[in-house]
Amino acid sequence: MTTETTTAHRTARFLPQLIKFGAVGAVGFGVNLVVFNVMLLIVLRNVEHRTIYATIIATVIAILTNWIGNRFWAFSGQRQDNAAREGVEFFAVSLATGTGIPLLCVWVSHYLLGMVGPVADNISANVVGLAVGMLFRFALYRWWVFAPGRAEKAKAKARTTSVVVTAPEPATTTGSTLARTPDGGLVGD
Repeated sequence: MTTETTTAHRTARFLPQLIKFGAVGAVGFGVNLVVFNVMLLIVLRNVEHRTIYATIIATVIAILTNWIGNRFWAFSGQRQDNAAREGVEFFAVSLATGTGIPLLCVWVSHYLLGMVGPVADNISANVVGLAVGMLFRFALYRWWVFAPGRAEKAKAKARTTSVVVTAPEPATTTGSTLARTPDGGLVGD
């Protein structure tokens, strides 16, 4: 196989997955926006610190929505058998890249570059932070959470550690151990 064919083959697999990931992210963004505003303006309107609670609830629901979309659509061929582990890893990556990276960008903007103000905050958090976070998120989902090799390794491990079932002991024993020994078949079977 030539390098061109290999590169073309990788691109043919990579690009649709990236587009699906972006579409799932757009849906998650919409869910976050709707849930945040419903919580803020309707459900929690008389609650103190409603902005904080609305943000937490909207973020958790959006992450759950994104996990379902990525698990069953964008990375459907690579999902793990252990959904709980995958969900925890997905949630950790989402929090780290969706919150941590934008916060780091705001910190750099404020304290290293001295750019303070609403426009600088929005650019650093919601443009640079979200873009860099999205790149890291896609990479971590693709090569860690939904890594194709992990699913294959888990299945291979399950095959090698499967329990060997032996024939049950006969109801009547003759006293001979030969009668109770399971037949292994012919050599090579």
